[in-house]
Amino acid sequence: MEIKYSIDYPLDSPERTMYHREIILQKSFLRKLYEQWYQEFSKEIKNLPNEIYIELGSGGGFLKELEPKVICSDILELSTNDMTFSALEMPFKDNTVGGIFMIDTMHHIPDIELFLNEVNRVLIKGGKVIMIEPANTLWGRFIYKNFHHEPFDVNGGWTFPEKGPLSGANGALPWIVFGRDRKLFDKKFPNLSLEKISYRNPLMYLLSGGISFRQLLPDFMYPVVDQVDKLLPRLSRQISMFQLIKITKV
Repeated sequence: MEIKYSIDYPLDSPERTMYHREIILQKSFLRKLYEQWYQEFSKEIKNLPNEIYIELGSGGGFLKELEPKVICSDILELSTNDMTFSALEMPFKDNTVGGIFMIDTMHHIPDIELFLNEVNRVLIKGGKVIMIEPANTLWGRFIYKNFHHEPFDVNGGWTFPEKGPLSGANGALPWIVFGRDRKLFDKKFPNLSLEKISYRNPLMYLLSGGISFRQLLPDFMYPVVDQVDKLLPRLSRQISMFQLIKITKV
């Protein structure tokens, strides 16, 4: 089926998210990029405590295909959800969750302090949050500020005005909390240890065309792009669009 990139579904509608899912599954570069990110989650699952694992903001993704034990959730009512709820009110008992996984979700959550309180409540000791988020680097900031529809405000706070689940956002929010305001994060959440931030993927998402444009290179070019995409952040983290963030409850 030919992918159409001009649609009438509102951004915050379930129909728009399910349409994004079709694009992700059909575009080779984009699907493989998601598979890369999911592999990071799979590595962690093997070493996490407990049997409750949650993906927040599953949206158009397909983690369930690779990790059936993960509870896929979203704030939108989607046919692919296992559960539907807000990240600010998770329907789990205290100290019962072993892992929380997110792709491009945190920067859509309108109150990060409330969210981290919920994370701290539901995670079991040794449990982790692993997320992929936009990176505030020279390259990432240039792309997000000039070629992306979502706000990227490095001067923002831990909250932003609530709009819709997708239209409300600040792409710089992960950097604000774990970079600019790191001391405040450590003070407010001494039980949540920022274990790791690594930088990645300067090119793959762009060359995939994302969910709005056609893929820019033929499928057979993927191995070459993949190698370059992994090499560039090793030369400098400033040549990255995304970051992998790991937080452990201690």
